[in-house]
Parts: sequence; structure tokens; C-alpha cells
Amino acid sequence: MMKKIKIPSAPTFLMIICGLVTILTWIIPAGAYDTLVYNNSENCFEHTSLQYTKTLPAKQSTLDSLEITIPLKNFTSGAIWKPITIPKSYQIIEANPQGFIAFIQAPIRGIIAASDIIFLVIILGGLIGIMNYTGAFDAGISWLGKVLIGKEYLLIVFTTVAIAIGGTTFGLAEETIAFYPILIPIFLAARYDAMVALASVYVGSSIGTMFSTTNPFSTIIASDAAGINWTSGIELRVLFLLLATSICIIYILRYGKKVQKNPKNSFIYEQKNAIESQFMDIKKIDLNWRFRIILLVFVNAFIVMIYGVSQLDWWFLEMTTVFFIAAIIIGLLAKTNEKTFVATFIKGASELLGVAIIIGIARGISIIMDDGMISNSVLHFTSELTTGMNKGVFANLLVIIYGGLSFFIPSSSGMAVLTMPIMAPLADTVGIGREIVVNCYIYGMGLFAFINPTGLILATLAIVNVGYDKWLKFIMPLVVILLIFVIFITTISVNIS
Repeated sequence: MMKKIKIPSAPTFLMIICGLVTILTWIIPAGAYDTLVYNNSENCFEHTSLQYTKTLPAKQSTLDSLEITIPLKNFTSGAIWKPITIPKSYQIIEANPQGFIAFIQAPIRGIIAASDIIFLVIILGGLIGIMNYTGAFDAGISWLGKVLIGKEYLLIVFTTVAIAIGGTTFGLAEETIAFYPILIPIFLAARYDAMVALASVYVGSSIGTMFSTTNPFSTIIASDAAGINWTSGIELRVLFLLLATSICIIYILRYGKKVQKNPKNSFIYEQKNAIESQFMDIKKIDLNWRFRIILLVFVNAFIVMIYGVSQLDWWFLEMTTVFFIAAIIIGLLAKTNEKTFVATFIKGASELLGVAIIIGIARGISIIMDDGMISNSVLHFTSELTTGMNKGVFANLLVIIYGGLSFFIPSSSGMAVLTMPIMAPLADTVGIGREIVVNCYIYGMGLFAFINPTGLILATLAIVNVGYDKWLKFIMPLVVILLIFVIFITTISVNIS
């Protein structure tokens, strides 16, 4: 009998993908589009091609001459700040296939390029280490375990809804990495497994971004790049968000109830002892006033982070600083001496170093594709597939295309500015509103995000110590359900637009 094929560890799996993408740079023709970017300081456009970069007047007539059907105000207001793709400017260029040296250097270059999120993860690990040392976690979880007796399902509902709100409003995604070390012990104390905690956060984030409403990194920038108001179609997106989130919560609740009834129903039952020893080394400690203050500082660090990202345009530097300051304050409140603080912080940081490496390798794959000049070629060939199609077929195929493209371009904002100037005008040729293309973009990227190995999932799984194969076993039925749901709502949307 053949042995069961096992998916290798996340770093190895990503290196295999990196190797395959390196081979693709020898197969897929290299190509490039011209780009256009608005220079705010000079109040002009900069048109860049392979042969030249020239300055053009910042006028609507300039955009019209380039067949860019986007209002000038979308550029001058700062809504579109990245270079956009100029339609019909694609050209095949001299191939730049990546070799063995590029393949070997890719993870190192990726780690350097992703240093912002990597340092966030490492500093967060240090903060978690300090929190564990103080005993405040143990006291808080012991208290919460008593409060939630008989109401454990509220953990799933509240967590999934809260994360989904963050995802749909301001694109809460990478930031969720910070939540797992905190929430997993709480879910375990409620007699769930780590998969339930993982699903509540990751599925919540993914479904929120999949049905983005005010998310500036997807819906707003994509709508601007498509030349429409971002509020176009928002009513349906809100309705579909509520329905899809309900589907996800029911799915997680059903699985969680099975695990509570019999732990052997868990997809990661054989890892139960290992995960509990990692996250559930909880001592029975009273929640005294000092622990309450420490927990308050810890929770407020996340509140400050969320407020800063959503309202103050913070990014990884500011978020990392918040966690670093929180660690120092908590160390002082716990009266930790300097040597113990440093040693504990470093130990906690080192425990998330594997996650940081995974993030870097994933970024390295994108670098290979960019250097091999194949991303634009993939976009060009896929856009040609949809020309002249039936509008229902066009929209549903576009969802699948965007899912596939997100393997090559996992950045939502990068996908928007690269593809919308090309894809949005195709809506005019089949007789549907351009907001349908925007919806297909967020549906496709969001759906594939559940399993996309070049996205956030592998780094997330590394924190929870859950294998990719176990995750696929858990999530694929939900992905199929959501795919059927998306096909249904997309078909309805094109017929009422």
C-alpha cells in the first residue's frame, strides 16, 4: 500500500513553489505595460515605458488620450497614489529568466523586503513572552474560563464578527497575526481546539476583506482605478457580507461543537497535547489588581494599534512601536528586573522567528516573478480570455481569474492598480457596470486567500503549529460553499446591474 503523501513544512513548501515560479520565468514570455503615476509636487503625470519616462500635463485630456477611463480627481485627490497600468500598452520584452542564484537569493531578499512585518512579528513575540512571564495571562484565562461556562459559542461569534468588521472596513489582515497567541489559550480553555481559534480569526479577516465595504486597500482603490465611485454597489456588498459571515460562523460553530462533544473529532487531535503544552501551561492564579492593570495595558495596545491603522494612517513601524512600548510598561508594572526582562523578551521573540522566515520566503516568490517580468504577461493573457463573453460567464470567470492572479500578486492594492485599468473597461464591452468587476476582484482574491500559499495563511499556520494539509481538510468544504454562494450572487448582480 502506498504511503500517505504528506505536505512538507511551510518553509519547504514555499521553497518548492519558489522553485516552480523560477521555472515559469523560463516558460512564460516576459512582458510589461506602460505605467502612469501622478506627481503631486509637480502637478503632472509621469508616463513610464521601457524606453522612456516623460512628463505629461495633469489634465483629463491626457487620460483620455491614453484610454484611461478614470476621472482626473481620483489622481489629484490622492485616492490613486501608485503607478497604474496603461491599457493597450502591453509589449513582449526580452526574457529575463531567473536562475539558480536568483532562486537561492529569493528568500533572503524577501526577508529584507518584508522586514517591516517581520519586525512586527518578532517584537510581538517579545511582548507575548513578557506577558507569559508576569502570570497575567494565566490569571486572565482562568477568570475567563469560569465566566464562559455554558456560553463558549460566544467566543466564536464575537471573534469572527469583530475581525470581519475590521477586515471589511480597513483591511485587517496582517495585523491579525498579533491575536493568535492571545486567543488560542482562551479557546482551548473553552474546550475548543486551536483550529477553532485559527478559523475564527483567519476566516473572519478573509470574509471581511472578501466583502470589503470601506476598505481603502481594496474596494476604494480598486473603484478609483476603475473610474467609479467606491460607494457603487455598496448596498449589495453589505448584504452579501452579512450572509457570508453568517455562513462562516455556522460552519465554525458546527465544527467547534463536535470538538467539544468529543475531542477526537478535532482535525488536529494528534497535536492536542503539543498545542496545549505550548499555549495552555496555565497556573491557577487569582486575578488581582496588578494583573488587571497589566491586562488592561496589553489590550489597550491592540486598541491603539487598530485606531492608528484605521484613523491615523499608521503602518508597521508605528504598530511595532506600540507593542514595544507596551512590553516595557508591562515589565515595569510587573517589577521585572532588567536582565530578566531582556532575556524573557528575546526568548519570546525567538519563538516567532520561524514565522518571520516564512513571511520572508513568501515575499521572495513575488520578487522572483517581478524580476522575471511575468506578472504583467499573466495579466495580459487572462484579460484576453474574457473579451466578448456573455456577461454572466464573464463575471464568474473573472472571479476565478482574480483568484488565480492573486497567487502571483497577493497584494490587494497592487492587484487593484495593476489590473483595474485593464479589466474595468471590459465591463463596458459585455454590458455590465464596472462595480461588478470590482466585486469580482474582491471575491476572487478573498476566496483564494483562504488557501493561498503565497499569502498570509502559511505564516498564520506556523504560529498555531497547524499543518497546511490539516487546514485544507478543514477549510475546503467552506471554500466550496462560499464559491457556490459567490457564483449565485455574482449571477444575480450582473442581471440587475
